[in-house]
Amino acid sequence: MNNSVAVVTGGIGGIGTEISKKLSENGYTVVATTFNKKIEKSDEWIAEHKSNGFEFLVEEADVTDFDACAEMIKKVEETVGPINVLVNCAGITRDGFLKNMDESKWDAVLSTNLDGVFNMTKNVLDYMLSRQFGRIINISSVNGQRGQFGQTNYSAAKAGMHGFTMALAQEVARKGITVNSVSPGYIATSMVMEIDEEIRNDLVSQIPMQRMGKPAEIANTVGFLASNDADYITGANIPVNGGLFTSF
Repeated sequence: MNNSVAVVTGGIGGIGTEISKKLSENGYTVVATTFNKKIEKSDEWIAEHKSNGFEFLVEEADVTDFDACAEMIKKVEETVGPINVLVNCAGITRDGFLKNMDESKWDAVLSTNLDGVFNMTKNVLDYMLSRQFGRIINISSVNGQRGQFGQTNYSAAKAGMHGFTMALAQEVARKGITVNSVSPGYIATSMVMEIDEEIRNDLVSQIPMQRMGKPAEIANTVGFLASNDADYITGANIPVNGGLFTSF
């Protein structure tokens, strides 16, 4: 469904950028969200991708703030166009052993990674329901499926994200709205590639395909779920992890 809007939270990050590009190539007007345009250098991001033929818009909204999400979505609906795709990609990590984890690290990760999904989805849902169409795609993680040492907060948030996905998918299935999640494994973003090479090699050794995923491979999956080719897929979790974790 082209000539409509796709909102991508965390849309100027490593994976978010590739998702934004794929949805733009598929005909959507893409609005990437950021918590702070200056800190995340959104003007430079827009200019860089404009030179490559992408016309992105950026809106500021803290996904942990329900009212800020509501205001941003209302603005986009009124000034840009109908939001038919929402990709919840914004996320943070605050890793540490649970015995040493203070409440602030737990709250920060749950507020951004899980509450943020509620804040954005709740505020866009009425618009989608009124049009009887929508694509909601939540970027979860392999660590939400299998757990990860030192990431009780992150793993809990990402697992909760898919629980949210499955429940909402059932609520809106008759309304022309699909809700799915994508669970990336280790992806070679610029941030990950800055990790010490020895550590990266150890991570890769755990992956059956013996390589990290590419951000574009996540974006291609999102592009498919946002398309009419995925009309009959809802409540699903699509793993993109090179075989790191398998289930059925």
